[in-house]
Amino acid sequence: MNSPEPVDPPASDENKKVTPSRAATYAPPRSADIRVSIPVEGFDRWLHSFLGKTSMPVSPSSLLLAYADWMSNLALSPAKQVELGQKWMRKVNRMALYMPHAIKPDAPPCIEPLDQDRRFSHPDWKQWPFNVYYQSFLLLQQWWYNATTEVRGVSRHHEEVVTFVARQMLDMFSPSNFSYTNPEVLRKMVESGGSNLAAGWSNWLDDWERRQAGTPPAGTEAYSVGQNLAITPGKVVFRNRLIELIQYEPTTPRVYAEPVLIVPAWILKYYILDLSPHNSLIKYLVDKGHTVFCISWKNPTSDDRDRGMEDYLYMGFMDSLKAVNAIVPDQKVHSVGYCAGGILLSIGAAAMARDNDDRLKSVSLFTTQVDFTEPGEIGLFVDESQVTFLEDIMFDRGYLSGGQLSGTFQLLRSNDLVWSRMVREYLMGERTPLMDLMAWNADTCRAPFRAHSEMLRRLFLQNDLAEGRYRVRGTPIALNDIAVPIFSVGAVTDHVAPWRSTYKLHLLTDTELTYVLTAGGHNVGIVNEPGRPRRSYQVLTRAYDGKYIDPDAFLARADRREGSWWPEWQGWLAARSVAQVEPPQMGALEKGYAPLMDAPGSYVLQH
Repeated sequence: MNSPEPVDPPASDENKKVTPSRAATYAPPRSADIRVSIPVEGFDRWLHSFLGKTSMPVSPSSLLLAYADWMSNLALSPAKQVELGQKWMRKVNRMALYMPHAIKPDAPPCIEPLDQDRRFSHPDWKQWPFNVYYQSFLLLQQWWYNATTEVRGVSRHHEEVVTFVARQMLDMFSPSNFSYTNPEVLRKMVESGGSNLAAGWSNWLDDWERRQAGTPPAGTEAYSVGQNLAITPGKVVFRNRLIELIQYEPTTPRVYAEPVLIVPAWILKYYILDLSPHNSLIKYLVDKGHTVFCISWKNPTSDDRDRGMEDYLYMGFMDSLKAVNAIVPDQKVHSVGYCAGGILLSIGAAAMARDNDDRLKSVSLFTTQVDFTEPGEIGLFVDESQVTFLEDIMFDRGYLSGGQLSGTFQLLRSNDLVWSRMVREYLMGERTPLMDLMAWNADTCRAPFRAHSEMLRRLFLQNDLAEGRYRVRGTPIALNDIAVPIFSVGAVTDHVAPWRSTYKLHLLTDTELTYVLTAGGHNVGIVNEPGRPRRSYQVLTRAYDGKYIDPDAFLARADRREGSWWPEWQGWLAARSVAQVEPPQMGALEKGYAPLMDAPGSYVLQH
């Protein structure tokens, strides 16, 4: 059967050529509109999809472009080459001077690891010859950092990619990753008579079998959603093809009049905010007298490939808000967004402000970026080549798998999430007990083709939301239209949404803004219950007519407080609530919101 010839689109304003990075109304074509029958395009998509199964999913073209940029500019920079040669000789000389003293355990090192590098912290690494191994490795790592940075003419993005990949390659060959160059492993072998390697082999086989069978990692069987995770009592009071809305049962005789609506990210399971009873943010709010609703997203399948950002906005946030208004009438709503859910909430709040819809009482954003000019290391995986590659991977099945999503985030923290785990479980033969947060992390969620493509292109690539080009139902929105108070949380070591990026919300809004910077990372910084040791945060409020201060000034001026930020936020919500009243009924049968089933519902159980 002959393939149809491509047909040129009719001339219209919508088809006029625009600069891709400034396309005001970009949306990826729906599946039915993509001409996959064209042999060349269809084959290319298939090839990219096939390659994506083995590259986690990183575009080879993107890597080649980065290395070509770096290598060509370095080749034309003889002075930089001479400088690198001099630095190499200085490092060789430092190592030569260190070697005679290395036999002494108390010999000062010639180079210190970075603060976050804990691979060589054990005292055994101070013994010869292991100190020589790791000192040589750190000097080599430092030299490669010098070689991949500050090469004139290399774009910033390509420099970051090359530096990142060079670090990943070096980390593969770290002396901590091999049994005979790791003194901790050797000690364990002597003490156990080698049984640690037998246990490690057993652990590897178990993990391999689980991966082949598509079953969860070892230890997750100790956790079950609805049994010991996500057990805060509640009811599903609304369901459509995209969400279930959960209303939680009150535990206090009176509650704050304004309800709380939580919008989690659609690329994760909502119960990160309702883990175990001791660290459930939802339970904490309910016990403090708040009426809490939370969205539970459907895990998308191939049938959901054409669900776009506006589907998530209207079928998700807006439909939920309508249900909350029906169940708790005549009250404004405290809205809360986490991660990508915060992005969705920001878009929704701006669209409501544009349309003079005043149903929101406040907006709270947890680790949420709205300006993507500095997205952190996640930006390494976002450029035109990479996004096109991802679109082709998703086109094959209609979604990006949870494993591909989690694999990308694991790459960003490979030392902690990959290599250290392999050393501990396969060389030391030790299984680390799985915590509830780790069990949640293993319960992955897919991302639909259209919504993920729109998020990557319209937000990460084009930065439409921050620059005033993002359209909701055809009309632009602006974040500075939001007039309700905002509470924003950033995390010090967040590698997904760096806190300095989330702090840019100050530049895009004019309303009262309270910013909290908490210890921890993207997840641990949010799952940060009272009583957890070694936790602190800084907080500062900019008034409605307040002046901007930069992030460094924030660090210097913001009050530092010990403990969890949860009480700070709950007090903020309470101060912006008018009164306490009798708890509302569960659902509203007469308005079409009958309780359908007990929490956590059915969508969260989908795999």
